[in-house]
Parts: sequence; structure tokens; C-alpha cells
Amino acid sequence: MPPEDFREPTQEQQERLQQCASNSSETAANAVDHPKHYNSHPSGVEAIDIVEHFNFNVGNAIKYLWRCGLKGDEIEDLKKAAWYVNREIERRLSGG
Repeated sequence: MPPEDFREPTQEQQERLQQCASNSSETAANAVDHPKHYNSHPSGVEAIDIVEHFNFNVGNAIKYLWRCGLKGDEIEDLKKAAWYVNREIERRLSGG
């Protein structure tokens, strides 16, 4: 039984929701499945096709280098890549 404050949407609300969903579904799917900053490489290769073959730290470092300058601050992307590289170095030095 639905909560007391739950009300079924009106026909007009349902139609509006369906229209919004159909207008944005392709854009939303691309933003989730194939973000522009991960598939803008001149090779046409998408970042995930490469990074999924590496461990977490190395894959993330590659990801940040791949998208460097394509989304936000490029220096921040380089710092994030370096952070993951340093983390991987420490992991390997500690025998992990």
C-alpha cells in the first residue's frame, strides 16, 4: 500500500515526464556511456578501452592524462594523474 502522501501523477504530468525523458535520454546516455572528454582522442579510441586493462591506480592515471585539458583544469588533471602514479609506486615499493 502506498504511503498516504503518495499520489499518482496526473495524465498531464505523465506526458510531461515522458517528453522530458525522451528529449534528454540520448544526451544523458552519451554523457554517461561515452563522455566527450573520454572519447575526444584523435585516435578515436575511448579511454575505457585502454584503462580497463590496467590496475586501478595505473588506469586512473591514464584516464586523467587522456582527458587532460578536455574537462576542467588541465593542471588539476595532471596533478591527479601524478597522485595515482605516486600511489602505485608506493604500493609496489611496499610489496602490494
